Formats: sequence, structure tokens, C-alpha cells
Amino acid sequence: MSFLASRRARDERPSGSGSRVLPARFARRVGYAAALLPAAVLTPAAVAVGRTDRARAWWARAGGQEPAARSSPRQPGPWRLLAHALLCVPLGLVALVPVGIEVLFVLRGVLYPLVDHGPYDHSWGGPTWDGAWVVHFLVALPFAAAALGVLWLLNRLHARLAGGMWGLRVGPWPALALLGSSVAGTVFVIAWIHQL
Repeated sequence: MSFLASRRARDERPSGSGSRVLPARFARRVGYAAALLPAAVLTPAAVAVGRTDRARAWWARAGGQEPAARSSPRQPGPWRLLAHALLCVPLGLVALVPVGIEVLFVLRGVLYPLVDHGPYDHSWGGPTWDGAWVVHFLVALPFAAAALGVLWLLNRLHARLAGGMWGLRVGPWPALALLGSSVAGTVFVIAWIHQL
């Protein structure tokens, strides 16, 4: 079964599904992308204690491969799961960047008055408390939206990489995209550290 055919089968929705399916699917994919690093670190422990089936099930859900996994006679064994977890470490490290942006959005945007107790004379939107909060929230909002989009893209990249674990043809582009995103994430973190 080709990768595109498995994606089409997975993405077909029942006719009765409403508009709530898309936000739930988006949130699930963003959540899996945010959890890539912990999952990659915990997979060797799960394999070591004999819980390969649980690790396989998590990676199937995270990669969106459940329909392909059920129909595939080629289930990934412990070594293939370990190799995939190792491959996902750099992807999980890259995912920490948008996760950090989301944390900053909550702390410096949503909860700004709790983080900065004032005075707000020199703050964006100051000198009033509510003006400073609104401006910090509105400035942080597009960055938070972009970070969610990056997490969704990282989940899609992971789904392509995970296809090889399930015996699907992957090609070189996902590996090149992983390399490119790792370099971009490293450059972003170095630039961020230098501006502090």
C-alpha cells in the first residue's frame, strides 16, 4: 500500500462528522508533536521492560498510521521501534522551540499581569495595567498561532518518517526536511540566546 493511499484512507471522514472533527484532529496532531521527545526517550525503556506493544501503539497514533498499522502484516519490532525513536530525537528537540513559544505566550501574553507586577510606565501599552496586558496579549497571539502551525507541520513530517517504520515507501525528502528543520531550529535557538 502506498503512503498516499494509506493517508487518503486515514483522512476519509464519516459523512456524519461535523466541524468539531478538524479542531480535534489538529489539537491531537499538535499534542503528538509536542510529545515527540519524551516518547523518543521513553521508547527504549518501554522496549527494555517488554512493553513493545504499547510503544508500537503510541507511535502508530503519533504517526497517524493506525489504519495502515492494522492492515499491515509487517509490524515494527523492537529494533525498528528503537531506530525510529532515535530518529525522532532531533525532531523532538526541534518541537521544543514552538512548545517554548507557547509557554511564553501563556506567561507573557495571557498571564502578563501576574508575571510583571508593574509599574507599567515603560511597558508596551502602558502606563495602565489593562493596556499593557492587551498589547502584550495581542503581540504574542500571532507567534502562538505560528508555533501551533509549526507543531502541526512537525507532526506531518513525523508521519512521513514513521511510514518507513510500517513498511511504507518514504523516499529521501522527509529525511532532508528533518535535517533542514534541525538546522533551522538550531539557528533560531542560537539567535534567541544571543539576543537575550
